Amino acid sequence: MKNFVQELKWRGMIQDIMPGTEEKLMEGSTAAYVGIDPTADSLHIGHMVSIMILKHFQNCGHKPIALVGGATGMIGDPSMKSQERNLLDEETLNHNVACIKAQLSKFLDFESEADNKAELVNNYDWMKNFTFLDFAREIGKHITVNYMMAKDSVKKRLSGEARDGMSFTEFTYQLLQGYDFLYLYEHKGCTLQMGGADQWGNITTGSELIRRILGKEAFALTCPLITKADGGKFGKTEKGNIWLDPERTSPYQFYQFWLNVSDSDAEKYIKIFTMLSKEEIDAAIAQHAEAPERRELQKLLAKEVTTMVHGAAEYENAVAASQMLFGNATKDALMNLDEKTFLAVFDGVPTFEVAKDKFPLPVIELLAGESQVFPSKGECRKMIQANGVSLNKEKVADINALIGEESFINGKYILAQKGKKNYFIIKILR
Repeated sequence: MKNFVQELKWRGMIQDIMPGTEEKLMEGSTAAYVGIDPTADSLHIGHMVSIMILKHFQNCGHKPIALVGGATGMIGDPSMKSQERNLLDEETLNHNVACIKAQLSKFLDFESEADNKAELVNNYDWMKNFTFLDFAREIGKHITVNYMMAKDSVKKRLSGEARDGMSFTEFTYQLLQGYDFLYLYEHKGCTLQMGGADQWGNITTGSELIRRILGKEAFALTCPLITKADGGKFGKTEKGNIWLDPERTSPYQFYQFWLNVSDSDAEKYIKIFTMLSKEEIDAAIAQHAEAPERRELQKLLAKEVTTMVHGAAEYENAVAASQMLFGNATKDALMNLDEKTFLAVFDGVPTFEVAKDKFPLPVIELLAGESQVFPSKGECRKMIQANGVSLNKEKVADINALIGEESFINGKYILAQKGKKNYFIIKILR
């Protein structure tokens, strides 16, 4: 058995751990679970810490269980929240669960015949027929209100930090999560629950429930809540979350997020979000320290995470797309970009619209007549003659060149470049 706890420790992935957890795991293969909130049909990189913990757990010979909270997702966890969450209907939850499993399959082995293959469970399956009276009689009587009130997540909501207090629905959340642990302990041999640091109170309610009802010992482990070096929230940008779904966050944007983290964050994140060994990471950090301006550590981080989430082909496409603004990209590479990536790469670039029926157009008329890439035709002519104008990454050598539909990217765009750094998009209107 590989030592799972030691693996997480050097990676900086343990916040709290119940005494005896490491010893229990070294006795032999066991099962552990992480709960995942199904309020969206995609995971985002905030979920990845817990997912990587499950991945390491499986890699160390244990069985990972991903619990998608179809039942608890209908209520909402009060932990670290200031407002009650919107409740979801069953159809939406079922859709979200299916999408989440597909994403988890990129990290965990669900399909092999191995004894420790991953399993996905939905707590709605065992909660849907549990009546309120049965739950109150069989579970509620074992945990006192005093015990529940002592949890930080409850105290913060009741202390006045939240304007609207806490509903009874939310107050019962820790009991429901505690019952999940009890159920999985009895039916799946699950002896450990893991999650983010904000889940410690809910997790320990589960281990306490197991102790009181079954007289058995269960364990708990949490990972730190990831922050950025500047104190900002990890995984958030001006446009919102960085999602794993390529339709929500393109592989190019995903790659760019990791490529642009600070040096100190790169040192932390490469331990948490990749499967590279300690030796490989130590060597990469040392190499980076010799020439930080080359950002080799960020490049390695971005490569590992993008490949894991989106595959090698999308990683290569993201690297190629990154060369569009700052490298010596070719026309072929540009023409091969899908529309979403093209627009992501050139986000914020000035855009002009030209009707399709105006084409073919003389290049000077296109750039200084139908669009305002140049303020005058004279200036446009001079810059072409000075070899300073490119269309679709190719220099314009002829001031009389005729631009037709063969120059359209994705059938609707032309990329104009004035000098080295000034880009413009000409959008073709049907």
